[in-house]
Amino acid sequence: MSIPQFLLKGSVVVSAVVALLTNFSVLLCFTQSAELRSHVPGIFTLNLSISNVILALINMPATFLGVASSAKPLRDPLCRAVSFTETFITCNAMLSMAALSVDRWVAVVFPLRYSSKMRYRDALVIVSYSWLHSLTFSLIQLMMGWGAYSHTYASCTLHLDAEGASRRSAYVTFTALFHCSSFALCLFVLCCAYLKVLRVARSHCKRIDVITVQTLLLLVDIHPSVKERCLAQQRKRRRRAAKKICIFIGSFIICFSPYVITRLVELLPSVDVPRHWGIATKCLVYAKASSDPFVYCLLRHQYRKVLVNVIYRIVRKDHYFLSAHSTGSMWDATNENFPERIT
Repeated sequence: MSIPQFLLKGSVVVSAVVALLTNFSVLLCFTQSAELRSHVPGIFTLNLSISNVILALINMPATFLGVASSAKPLRDPLCRAVSFTETFITCNAMLSMAALSVDRWVAVVFPLRYSSKMRYRDALVIVSYSWLHSLTFSLIQLMMGWGAYSHTYASCTLHLDAEGASRRSAYVTFTALFHCSSFALCLFVLCCAYLKVLRVARSHCKRIDVITVQTLLLLVDIHPSVKERCLAQQRKRRRRAAKKICIFIGSFIICFSPYVITRLVELLPSVDVPRHWGIATKCLVYAKASSDPFVYCLLRHQYRKVLVNVIYRIVRKDHYFLSAHSTGSMWDATNENFPERIT
């Protein structure tokens, strides 16, 4: 086994394990907290987490088998089903991220009208469109027979085999349209929404900065360390919004753009994509599924609070069970020795 192959196999395994643990943690938080279930963005987060779990359970193991065996790991019917799932899940996950960005834009730009502009019913309509959009491309791919094993990506994915070479022009059109309506569309929505959020956040920070400076000028007797602390908080608050938005947009671009660009470039007849590069871009897509819970959920206070409470209840139950078991054992031992002490 070569070192690149070992690293790629390890990347797929780590992505699958982390994606399952983190996304199941998000789903656990939803089941345990009525407050999280009542929030409108929770619908988009739930849709994203379910997509990531399915990707980790179906597509990542199939890719691991393809990398390990360097051959087709599944039979044709099962491979077409896995390819169908990948197209549907990937597109649905991207649209869920775009929906989360739109929700943040409405919440920040229209805070007083958020409850009327983004209702539970509206969120369900957006999720339904996401499913319909993804299902349309998946069904077209399935009916045209464009789901097969690709040696370049070591996985069952959107692929034109030798038998369908006569329909290459239709395949090229479909592939370009699919990536434009999923990756390019979602990237456009993410950039527009989050840049508007950043603009509003900066304007709020400027107002707060003016009030802070005026207050510090009025407080003549304040200690210099307190002034320095207030100015440091000012700078930290100014960088916080930009940092979060860079994480949202940057993780999307870093994880998806190499794969999408490679899929578009390989449509050219003279281009031959190296196998290791193709699998590496696939691993980046899988890494997005494992990082999404941290980017959108688990680093927020509400999710951390619910998750800590769940872990605390589990640990406390185990502690009570062990205490009761040890107490029962001591009581049984005392009862066994009691007749001997009487005699």
